[in-house]
Amino acid sequence: MSTHEIDSITSLPIAFEAHWIADIDSFWVAPDSEELNDLQRDGATAVIDLAAEFEAGKSLLNSDLCARVIGRMSDIQVRDFALGSHNPESSDWYWKMWRELLVSAPLGYIAPIAAVFAALAYERGEVALAHRALDRALADDSHYSLAILLRRVFSAGWPAESFSAMRRELHPKVVTVIFG
Repeated sequence: MSTHEIDSITSLPIAFEAHWIADIDSFWVAPDSEELNDLQRDGATAVIDLAAEFEAGKSLLNSDLCARVIGRMSDIQVRDFALGSHNPESSDWYWKMWRELLVSAPLGYIAPIAAVFAALAYERGEVALAHRALDRALADDSHYSLAILLRRVFSAGWPAESFSAMRRELHPKVVTVIFG
């Protein structure tokens, strides 16, 4: 892993732009919202829709959809849905999507995206990059539970296949919670 690849997850200038932050803030999910399940469904659907755009080569062209995904990832169920959304066939475009969202996410929104990106990096065998992504997550929120858990898992040297299997087992349960 080159230094450039590890540094490539550093925030871009857009992450600090007031209008971008305001767009993302409008999609933040309050844990006590009366519309929580609707917002979770919206977030999960946005993750799938944005991944489809990346698959089609459209990248970050739909800024509203990108802001929606970043903002909705503030919800743990949306984050867990995102964690299990990729498979071996889709992992390349999910990799690109999470990396681009990570470098575009403003402070306060980095941790969930960095944690999901770290999981993908670990599954790809890019352990140094996975740890760097966890560094970003914990710099954003030093108590972010998924980042702390992933740090333990990665540091213990769990086989990537075991982690992938655990992630695949969790995903149907999260889908049931969000979509019923």
